[in-house]
Amino acid sequence: MFRGITSTTIDAKGRISIPTKHRDEINAACGGHLVITVDIDRCLLIYPFPEWERVESELLSLPNARKQVRRWHRLYLGYAKPCEIDAQSRLLLPNELREFAALKKNVFLLGQGNKFELWDEDRWNNNTQEWLQDEADSDDGESVLDRIIL
Repeated sequence: MFRGITSTTIDAKGRISIPTKHRDEINAACGGHLVITVDIDRCLLIYPFPEWERVESELLSLPNARKQVRRWHRLYLGYAKPCEIDAQSRLLLPNELREFAALKKNVFLLGQGNKFELWDEDRWNNNTQEWLQDEADSDDGESVLDRIIL
């Protein structure tokens, strides 16, 4: 289970260093074999390979006649790139994926349970403020978190 947020940087060759706290867990889950793809929020999603296979199978089982499903296939599956963590615990981010997510030097890696999200620092900060404001302005009077015992 991947948890937490880590600030890191992309080096000149387009690599990030995998945080120490996640290295053993990633190695146990997939031996360093990952799949990176895009998300509609303009961040990257990083899956351990076995988890990606499950997600990919579910996506492919959806009816391709639906326009929304075809769009997801094009984005989610079309951009998917297998990657490996190198001996120095770095992950090379393919250029087309870095461009899609507008990743610059400073990024945030967020554990999301079964995967990671990788965000450009500025985009993350802007979106976080927007999401918090949306919650504060919500008319329904109930947040998703209101249903969870914290």
